[in-house]
Amino acid sequence: MDRELQIIVACVSGVATSPFALEIVKGILKEARLPAKLRKCSFPELEKEQKGMDLVLTTANYKKELAVPHLNVFSLISGVNTDQVKAKILETCCEILAKK
Repeated sequence: MDRELQIIVACVSGVATSPFALEIVKGILKEARLPAKLRKCSFPELEKEQKGMDLVLTTANYKKELAVPHLNVFSLISGVNTDQVKAKILETCCEILAKK
């Protein structure tokens, strides 16, 4: 795997839950030894900011269509079903890297 995943984590405001989720995701990917560059944004910025990204992670329901894969990771914030969400993040990241 010679290319980093480009991942954006978004929340409604871009300053509340997305920084927290970003740090959790960073730890998950580091533990799995998956190379990734992560950044955060707000929902209003997401349509523009998704360009060049491999994956979008949101901390709330995002209803608009996105051009890249999208996962809701609110469970990482709430603490409910975190193992399932972690597994889905890793599965999705591995699928994306396999296509690169």
